[in-house]
Amino acid sequence: MKKIIAEFKAFINRGNVVDMAVGVMIGAAFKGIVDSLVNDIISPIIGLIAQEDFTDLAFHFWGVELKYGAFLMAILNFFIIAVVLFAIVKMMNNLQNLGKKKVEEAPAAPTTKICPHCCSEIAIEATRCPHCTSEL
Repeated sequence: MKKIIAEFKAFINRGNVVDMAVGVMIGAAFKGIVDSLVNDIISPIIGLIAQEDFTDLAFHFWGVELKYGAFLMAILNFFIIAVVLFAIVKMMNNLQNLGKKKVEEAPAAPTTKICPHCCSEIAIEATRCPHCTSEL
């Protein structure tokens, strides 16, 4: 039993499990913010422009009410979340790269050379020119 508890403790203390838990919690809080943005700000603005509340749009089909307006708002909600997350990730990447100095790459060693006899480009390891067959 002690071994199982120790394994569980090691599992919980792994960095990726804790990071994932924090990410899920922040995601849930962020969802509330974005839902409020869509439902309380963007939807009324769209409703003002279209003169209709999209969340109330529905289609009646064989006695069933299909709420396609709520579905459209969920799609809009998804795109807003995607755009905001993209902006946040891009901003975080820029902040991480801000303090780093750009490492200049050393020029690559040449892989070819010019034959002194026929002026053809040949591999640097070549001991004989493939064009004029002269020894190098």
